[in-house]
Amino acid sequence: MLTDTTAPQPRQRDYTSAAFLIVAFLTGIAGALQTPTLSLFLTDEVHARPAMVGFFFTGSAVIGILVSQFLARYSDRRGDRKTLILACCLLGALGCVLFAWNRNYFILLLIGVLLSSFGSTANPQMFALAREHADKTGREAVMFSSILRAQVSLAWVVGPPLAYALALGFGFRTMYLCAGAAFIVCGVMVWFFLPTMRKSAAANSARLQAPATHRRDALLLFAACTLMWGTNCLYIINMPLYIINELHLPEKLAGVMMGTAAGLEIPTMLIAGYYASRFGKRFLMRIAVAAGILFYIGMLTLHSAWMLLALQALNAIYIGILAGIGMLYFQDLMPGQAGSATTLYTNTSRVGWIIAGSLAGVAAEIWNYHSVFWIALGMSLLTCYCLWRIKDVQGAVCASR
Repeated sequence: MLTDTTAPQPRQRDYTSAAFLIVAFLTGIAGALQTPTLSLFLTDEVHARPAMVGFFFTGSAVIGILVSQFLARYSDRRGDRKTLILACCLLGALGCVLFAWNRNYFILLLIGVLLSSFGSTANPQMFALAREHADKTGREAVMFSSILRAQVSLAWVVGPPLAYALALGFGFRTMYLCAGAAFIVCGVMVWFFLPTMRKSAAANSARLQAPATHRRDALLLFAACTLMWGTNCLYIINMPLYIINELHLPEKLAGVMMGTAAGLEIPTMLIAGYYASRFGKRFLMRIAVAAGILFYIGMLTLHSAWMLLALQALNAIYIGILAGIGMLYFQDLMPGQAGSATTLYTNTSRVGWIIAGSLAGVAAEIWNYHSVFWIALGMSLLTCYCLWRIKDVQGAVCASR
């Protein structure tokens, strides 16, 4: 009788874990279909100037920060993350429909970006729910989160080449409708398979009374991750236009480069997750920054297609460690606030978009696309200063085990 009673439990956990993997992949696909081609969409379809393209990314990031912070506070205090993720998926799908049929710059910026911001918030909320699920079930949090991040990278292996193929072969309308379909399927998976974990009064009380430890390190980590994501955003905004307009290389190369980097990020994340407890998160982040500096030096000096593709190994180390370890670092420094910690980490990317959107368009319009990589290199060097000031707190390294 005992065997019959306990047998279904691991099976249920396996189904739930598989659902998390699928949702992570689908939310990644939805973003990977839209982001890599956005600068090309704004230039070719909306006919926006380079400075207006940069301003669009900046405005998107500002709106995204406001939306995600509001939802993070709500979810950590009393929200049911499962229902919240479902609502975000549906609003994200509506945003894709608007981008598919509308070509007015200001409507897309004010309404389309608002809807898309809700859609993009589904991803950090899913990671917050996964962390709570791992803690409740006793699963090793670092590797579980690293595997989920690897699913997002897998989506970015498929997404950028597919996005360029759909946009160039069938039009941007088809591409955005496919992204909307990914949001719809994701919502169905969330509703039927993800667990419901409502907030209790005791949990809220414990969260509010938790001491504000490692605050200085959290601020330095926020600055470092913001600068790292900022350089990556400069790269995403600038690279397709740089490849096409200045190097005169095939348009599809931009998608292949992004897909190659994302593919190499998968083993990078898994390896980083495996060695995080042995070497520490700070050490791994330093390795990432060193790889980033070498990557942007290469972007400034190398111009052939095969060399640019080879450089993606350094880019994968840079972004793979940042994506896999950075979020866990924030969660360790903010115990009991998985939603706020994950959203704070996600907002480093959005602040990076603000910085990148402001700099990329202006620099490209005043100088050229090549000059943007000098800015990225300078930001990478500044990141070194921030990371070298973070104390190596042993408790933060082991907290998520």
